[in-house]
Amino acid sequence: MYTPKPMDTSGIELPEDLLQLTEKIAENVHDVWASGRIAEGWTLGEFKDPVKKTTPLLVPYDELPESEKDYDRNTAMETLRLIIRMGYTIRKED
Repeated sequence: MYTPKPMDTSGIELPEDLLQLTEKIAENVHDVWASGRIAEGWTLGEFKDPVKKTTPLLVPYDELPESEKDYDRNTAMETLRLIIRMGYTIRKED
C-alpha cells in the first residue's frame, strides 16, 4: 500500500516577495492543468463528467472558486518551500 511521505516543510517561512510569487505560480499551475485537459478533449461543463470529459474548472484562474485557487496556491507554496528546504535559493534577476 502506498503511503505518501512529503518532505516536512512546515518550518520554512516564505519571504513576502515569494508569497507574491506564489499567486503567479498558482495561476500557471491552473493554466498548465487546463491546457492538458483541453488537449485531452475536455470541455467546459456544469459538472465534472469523466465520460463526457466535461468540467466546470476550465475557466480562467480568476474565475475559479476560492477552494480551487487554494489547492493551486498550496501546490505552489509547498513547491517553493521544498526548493528552500533542499538548500536552493530563489532570487529575482533585475
